[in-house]
Amino acid sequence: MNLTLGFSTCPNDTFIFDAMVHNRIDTEGLTFETVMADVEELNRLAFAGEIDITKLSYAAYAQLTSQYVLLDAGSALGRNNGPLLISKTKIYPDEVPGLRIAIPGKHTTANLLLSVAFPTVKEKKEYLFSDIEEVVLSGEMDAGLIIHENRFTYQKRGLKKIIDLGEYWEEQTGSPIPLGGIVVNRDLPREVQEKVNRVMRRSVEYAYEQPDASYPFVKLYAQEMEESVMRSHIDLYVNEFTRNLGDEGKQAVRTLYSKAEDLGIIPKMERSIFLD
Repeated sequence: MNLTLGFSTCPNDTFIFDAMVHNRIDTEGLTFETVMADVEELNRLAFAGEIDITKLSYAAYAQLTSQYVLLDAGSALGRNNGPLLISKTKIYPDEVPGLRIAIPGKHTTANLLLSVAFPTVKEKKEYLFSDIEEVVLSGEMDAGLIIHENRFTYQKRGLKKIIDLGEYWEEQTGSPIPLGGIVVNRDLPREVQEKVNRVMRRSVEYAYEQPDASYPFVKLYAQEMEESVMRSHIDLYVNEFTRNLGDEGKQAVRTLYSKAEDLGIIPKMERSIFLD
C-alpha cells in the first residue's frame, strides 16, 4: 500500500524518518510518497485532508481529531525545548499583551502556548518561522515567537529573550511540552494504522541505533546549518517520548488541551485521540 507521508525538513524530522523512507527497515509492505514542507504547510494539507500520515503541530491536531488519530511513536515532546518570545530591545513579560508579535503560524503549538500564557494578546501576524528574526530586527514587529533552530541563533544576532514559553509551561504544569506529533488518517483500516505506528517506531529506533546512517539525509536539508546546531537540534527534540509517548506524554497532551479548552482556544475533544 502506498501512502502519502508528510514531515518537515528540520533535522529532528529527517533524522527519525530517514530509515522509514529509505527502506532501511521493514515497512511491512507500506511504501511512502513523501511531502516535505514547513509545519504550517503540513497543517494546511491535513486540514484539506490531502495527506495520509503527517507530522502535525499539537495545536492543529486539536482541530482535526475527527479526521486523524495520534500515533504513539514520532512525537516531539520534551523539557527545555519550547518556543521563545524574543525582541530587539529589552521587554518585560508584563508588556507582552500590548506588543505586535510575529508568529510562525496560527495553528502552531508555539502560538497555542503563547495564547495560553498571554490570552489577551491582540496583534499577531503570521510569518515563515525562518523570517521571524529579521522582521523583529527591522522593527516591522515588536517581538517574535521563534521555534526550531532559531533557538540557537537569536542571541548571535543581538536579539533578547522576553520569555521562554517552555519554561513557563513546565513551571505551571510540571509536564513536558507537547510540540508536534505524528497522525494517521482515521479512514484507513485499523490494521494499517497500527502498521504505520509499528513502522514509525522502528524508524525512530533505527535512528537511535544507527545515527550516522541518517546524516546525509539530515545534512541535505540543513545545508546552511552548522553541524553543531544540527546535532543540538536533534538532541533537543528527539528523546524517549519520540520512541513512545507513554503515560506521561499522553497526560502532557491532555493537559495542554484541557487548558486550551478552558480558555476557549480549541473545541472540546469529543473522541479518543490516541491509537490505543
